[in-house]
Amino acid sequence: MLAGKRVLLIIGGGIAAYKSLELIRLLQKAGASVVPVLTRAGAEFVTPLSVSALSGHKVYQELFDLTDEAEMGHIQLSRAADLLVVAPATADLMAKMAGGRADDLASTLLLATDKRVLVAPAMNVRMWGHPATQRNLAQLRSDGVLMVGPNEGEMACGEYGPGRMAEPVEIVAAIGAALGGGPLAGRHVLVTSGPTHEPIDPVRYIANRSSGAQGTAIAAALRDLGARVTFVTGPASVPVPCGVEVVRVETAAQMLAAVQAALPADAAVMAAAVADWRVANAGAQKMKKDGAGQAPRLEFAENADILATVSQGAMRPRLVVGFAAETESVVEHATAKRLRKGCDWIVANDVSPGTGIMGGAENAVTVISDAGAEVWPRMTKEAVARRLAEKIAEALQ
Repeated sequence: MLAGKRVLLIIGGGIAAYKSLELIRLLQKAGASVVPVLTRAGAEFVTPLSVSALSGHKVYQELFDLTDEAEMGHIQLSRAADLLVVAPATADLMAKMAGGRADDLASTLLLATDKRVLVAPAMNVRMWGHPATQRNLAQLRSDGVLMVGPNEGEMACGEYGPGRMAEPVEIVAAIGAALGGGPLAGRHVLVTSGPTHEPIDPVRYIANRSSGAQGTAIAAALRDLGARVTFVTGPASVPVPCGVEVVRVETAAQMLAAVQAALPADAAVMAAAVADWRVANAGAQKMKKDGAGQAPRLEFAENADILATVSQGAMRPRLVVGFAAETESVVEHATAKRLRKGCDWIVANDVSPGTGIMGGAENAVTVISDAGAEVWPRMTKEAVARRLAEKIAEALQ
């Protein structure tokens, strides 16, 4: 996927630096050449010998190196790579980048480069949540710096929360997406995922049991094939994938607006479990019991049909894939739905309680198109996602 690509890897000073060794190995396995830069703090966690042995390159550490700087080595380093990657990106390194500081080799390279930069933040949960770090993060994003992670989990310090560096395999996928590798390179794919929440009053809502796991896996699989992915998600119970553009929504109306704003796209995969109805007379204040045993009367209105709107709209993607979660006559209902909505494919599955599919780790789907019904065996949702992403790539080619 990364054959012939040159990655300049800046290793910051954090305990997550040990993951940079695995990252180097995976990048080389993918065909990339890795030129390492080790900060002074990074060398407290991993040794230059280890980094050099794995990368097969000299490790660059000092800005004022008489040999390297005789020919302005930091300029050459910063521009010879296809992509600069900072992993781990500490709070200090991010602050330097946001402020345009250049007081060591790493920060000077980042300021002197004309190539894209991808950072993998890693720090204590309180450091990550600090207003200064969040200001720096916003500045870096506005400057066009790409982000992967951080993930949520247990820290080396014993605390729990966001701040763990993304896993090396996630960083490699983000690098591949940034460099445009894979059969979907140059393609834009829109993916919807998760449930929608339709308010009854400010504290109550109508929802469904969708976890968002299948849509999330599809977005990640498309990203891994090189697509630029816009991921519109309702309030899902699984983390969003790294390396994609995330748009968070709650209601069906918000999801429709986000989908329309994301167009045009080469393909749209509408995996969200969108509520068919909303409460037309939702309360502006919390509804109270009246003491007489009278339940409030809720009036329902039909939500806009997002799949039909995309399939039949003026900005219709070349390929539109819908989903049909059914509890009976799955193929029959899904086939009728495809014709009614006007999409190219429908991915149908049986979500009746005995299957354990809705909210579970596995899925069993049938892909329905003009060619007929293609039955897939039960497999993990990640495996379904990879197979579907490959099928989409083949169709777009």
